[in-house]
Amino acid sequence: MSRRINLQDELRQESAALNTRRLFLKNCAMGLGAAAMGSLLSACGGGSITNTGNAIVFDPANPLAPRPPHFPGKAKSVIYLHMAGAPSQLDLFDYKPTLAKLNGQACPESLLAGKTFAFIRGVPKLLGPQSNFMQRGQSGAWISDYLPHLSTIADDLAFLKAVNTDQFNHAPAQLLMHTGSARLGRPSIGSWATYGLGSENSNLPGFVVLTSGGQNPDAGKAVWGSGFLPSVYQGVQCRSAGEPVLYLQDPQGIDRDLRQASIEAINDVNRKTYEEFKDPEILSRISQYEMAYRMQVTAPEVMNINDEPAYIHEMYGTKPGQEAFANNVLLARKLVEKGVRFVQLFDWGWDAHGTGADTAIDVGFINKCREIDKSITALILDLKQRGLLEETLVVWGSEFGRTPMQENRNGLELPFKGRDHHADAFTMWMCGGGIKAGASHGETDEIGFNAVSGKVSVYDVQATILNQLGFDHEKFTYQFQGRPFRLTDVEGAVIKQVVA
Repeated sequence: MSRRINLQDELRQESAALNTRRLFLKNCAMGLGAAAMGSLLSACGGGSITNTGNAIVFDPANPLAPRPPHFPGKAKSVIYLHMAGAPSQLDLFDYKPTLAKLNGQACPESLLAGKTFAFIRGVPKLLGPQSNFMQRGQSGAWISDYLPHLSTIADDLAFLKAVNTDQFNHAPAQLLMHTGSARLGRPSIGSWATYGLGSENSNLPGFVVLTSGGQNPDAGKAVWGSGFLPSVYQGVQCRSAGEPVLYLQDPQGIDRDLRQASIEAINDVNRKTYEEFKDPEILSRISQYEMAYRMQVTAPEVMNINDEPAYIHEMYGTKPGQEAFANNVLLARKLVEKGVRFVQLFDWGWDAHGTGADTAIDVGFINKCREIDKSITALILDLKQRGLLEETLVVWGSEFGRTPMQENRNGLELPFKGRDHHADAFTMWMCGGGIKAGASHGETDEIGFNAVSGKVSVYDVQATILNQLGFDHEKFTYQFQGRPFRLTDVEGAVIKQVVA
């Protein structure tokens, strides 16, 4: 009797093992099982790019192969410079002489009614610009003396002076800016771009991320994640000091031939698994293993700035061997030059609340400006001299802006001058990639609190970036969970005033 019970238990366990959820759905040819399988395949990578009603077909076995967009794009690649923490537009680009005159006066309560701030409580004092402004170039753009180098190329930039967001905390605002949603789970704009266009270099990722400032952005790595897109399109984080990618070198005792043999063996298993289950994510895994193997040869050369000429190091202000924003900017140029589609730079440390000298508008903020000013200017000039600026879109911005009021905490002034988060109006700029040089769109009121004309949303910025790459943001979709998703959700319009 005992043997019969044990045998029955074994049979039940074997039956349970065979009837896994995946096997059940695999064997269902119709009905609920088939519908569920269709949804799962879409979630794993079975979506499509819609091009005026026609799907752009690409080989799932080579997901990073170059593909044409909806229409010829002016830009082939993007370098997105995000200043995590939010620089003060009122001390860099949005000059307000009236605010200077009102410096130190109590903020009108009418401006505070119904408004929610991250830290301001009670009635704060207005804080005038702490920098000196001048009109620069033939365009007459107002740029402060905090950015003396960038001021010399004012006529190459197109300013958006009235960008608006509905998030006033860092993490959700960063997610919204880069994924189109303040909640986790959506693909980043770099993932969308790489999904739509593929990559021009099969030996490097299509989407590379570089960070500086000592920390990742507040929203974490989700801001360069692939969300529901196949994982092959997520950003690959590289480093400007040490090995560009962790574990890039073979372990001791493992040579190149053995590494190749091991990857081939792993991918043979992956291919057999794909043949059985048809899960497109397995193809992504195969592609990633092969990419990692090729990167062992390619990445150290591309990510090495030591061989750059002395005049380039002087031009960018680089610090070879250190983690530095300037190093990352130079790497961004090298990467797009090698065909990388989307390079995302995050520089942490711009949260200028005035709680200490390092976060004061007139101390720490100035130091942060010095860290980026020379290298960003060098990037624009270097791309231009190499004939790359017209096909490379450079975007500079953050998740929101700063208030025209001095921050207080619990109604008390802080020991240093600082500004709170401000979502209603802030400044971004674009350059190259078919953007109108010397343009300026949008205007804020006399103290820089609200937009009075040319107000644009985060979705409008995203739509414009996709437009420059050759995509109609309303038709650029991915089927997931039964409906088409897009980066701009159900909003957004191309900002035609800054498009050449």
